[in-house]
Amino acid sequence: MMNSAYVIALKSLWIKEINRFLRIWIQTLVPPVITMSLYFVVFGNLIGSRIGEMSGFSYMSFIVPGLIMMSVITNSYSNVASSFFSAKFQRNVEELLVAPVPNYIIIWGYIGGGVTRGLIVGFMVTCVSLFFVDLQIYNLPVLILSVVCTAVLFSIGGLLNAIFARSFDDISIIPTFILTPLTYLGGVFYSISLLPEFWQGVSHFNPIFYMINAFRYGFLGISDVSLVWSFLVIVAFTVALYSLVSVLLKKGVGIRS
Repeated sequence: MMNSAYVIALKSLWIKEINRFLRIWIQTLVPPVITMSLYFVVFGNLIGSRIGEMSGFSYMSFIVPGLIMMSVITNSYSNVASSFFSAKFQRNVEELLVAPVPNYIIIWGYIGGGVTRGLIVGFMVTCVSLFFVDLQIYNLPVLILSVVCTAVLFSIGGLLNAIFARSFDDISIIPTFILTPLTYLGGVFYSISLLPEFWQGVSHFNPIFYMINAFRYGFLGISDVSLVWSFLVIVAFTVALYSLVSVLLKKGVGIRS
């Protein structure tokens, strides 16, 4: 059982992270919702009416799960990346590292903040999507498990980015040049069955492809890949990144000069 002092430390750090993005909610929560609303209008209503059906569903119904997951991924990642790097930049992360709590408490405190922001934005985007499409849930446990696990994974990814970042510009490099392309090529707007065989094979090397398909299965009951493989990929990446972050914090990489 976790030490009561550790529970208090975890709770305090988690609440601090939540208060951080809630204080500036007009910058952290509103913009992604507006952006996703534009996707619904442009891709769903305007372009979707010309595309017709995708995998037996209206195009709007097909892309909604991917757009929700995209908002969860980007916000979970950016919240932790910006928060932890700000702590490094202001030199107050050292206070955490010398505190009498293990590193996993610090890690999960930041993860908790990232997951909370990601899920809040995802919920808000889901509510907005109801104005455009009649959402139905096919498998609620798969839906919840996939979105929570994905938010945890990208929160850890944001923490890893912040550990190595040396300037605020470094925080935007990974989302701009890696995260965004992988998300767009992860099957948000199309089924990979439409791609040539070679590019279908390439898509299977994109981890976000598995996350979006698992989440889409929770809503629509369809997926381009086995659910077992999807969750295996998510768990494997989560364990790998978490282990790496733990080692880096223990060694003080990117923190101790």
